[in-house]
Amino acid sequence: MAIKSSKKRTRKQFETGQVHIKANYNNTIVTLTDPAGNVLAWSSPGANNFKGARQSTPYAGQVSAEVVAEKAQAFGMKSVEVYVKGMGPGRDQTIRGLMNKGLDVASIADVTRVPHGGCRAERQRRN
Repeated sequence: MAIKSSKKRTRKQFETGQVHIKANYNNTIVTLTDPAGNVLAWSSPGANNFKGARQSTPYAGQVSAEVVAEKAQAFGMKSVEVYVKGMGPGRDQTIRGLMNKGLDVASIADVTRVPHGGCRAERQRRN
């Protein structure tokens, strides 16, 4: 009978990283990447037991950001660069959630796509 040697797997350690926040009107997805852009962890309101209309609340985005911040600290990250995409209600509160858990936010960049001319916009919704 062969004896298995148990090697403990070590996590890579990163001083800095990137957090990408995609804020829709219906959801807020928070992704943690290393400086090269490779995904390390992610979280969303649905993964944190928010269902339906509660997913789009700022508090749901904050909880998702706090979960990602804990995962970032497990990788040894102290500071992050934040990239925000979209116009959802959870934009600002998600960044506050990262700060509340002790991550230093080095920079915040808005990477929302903006058309310059391009296709005709959809008609305005009527209430």
